[in-house]
Amino acid sequence: MEHFLDTKDYLVSGESFKLMRDPQSDLLVTTPIPDHLESYYQSEDYLSHNDTARGVMAMVYRTVKKINIARKIRLLDRYAGEERSLLDFGAGTGDLLYAARQKGFDVAGVEPNAKARTRAMEKGITLFDELPLGKKYQVITLWHVLEHLPEPEKTLENIRQLLHNSGTLFIAVPNFNSYDARYYGKFWAAYDVPRHLWHFSKKSIHLLMENLGMEIKEIKPMRFDSYYISLLSEKYRSTPGRYIKAAYLGWRSNMKARSNGEYSSLLYIIQKKPQSYF
Repeated sequence: MEHFLDTKDYLVSGESFKLMRDPQSDLLVTTPIPDHLESYYQSEDYLSHNDTARGVMAMVYRTVKKINIARKIRLLDRYAGEERSLLDFGAGTGDLLYAARQKGFDVAGVEPNAKARTRAMEKGITLFDELPLGKKYQVITLWHVLEHLPEPEKTLENIRQLLHNSGTLFIAVPNFNSYDARYYGKFWAAYDVPRHLWHFSKKSIHLLMENLGMEIKEIKPMRFDSYYISLLSEKYRSTPGRYIKAAYLGWRSNMKARSNGEYSSLLYIIQKKPQSYF
């Protein structure tokens, strides 16, 4: 492992962390990984677990989230088959599942955070606190979840067992090889240490899927992410006029990525290899 960058937790604790890079896999690892990780999620500003927060950032987050959910449903619909079964791992407050159920999906979700599960239940969505056993799903999704998992490969192996042979796995993660990541450096909000334990590149995701007997069928950009991440990054830098600068950097990052595919966040569409069915 080689030293890549020093950064810190700008959201909760202010503590400093190192990012170490594995050159073989092009994977970054947050160091050290603290005990009692759950304490680093205890903030009203951690918006994926809190959909009642107020303020400009919360408003932007919810607006983008609403647009993204509609886009996600349209995408998942293409892969749902006749069964239309969906498991969302890291379901947060259940908004995606609520929308998917309105579109005829048979939905289930996993969310370790008790506060988020309670909020989902208020919407009529019951979430598991760990992976359910037995039933298989046509579509399984992890939207910005993999980077949080203490044992990502082990968890994905368990998820793989719940996926139909003809099913599709969707994994969205930040991409530290994006232009906005390089521009903001230690202030890049998508490092989000120590909640993000791992920081993925295309290479590291390809290697991970290869080890699991799965293959990436398509990679899609998540273009909104560059704007939101740039806005948070400018906030962490305490930049005057940050809204205009963030809009420009988000746009510039997307323009740069048109030639190399290195968008701020990437969505991987994954299926089992035929020889791994048995």
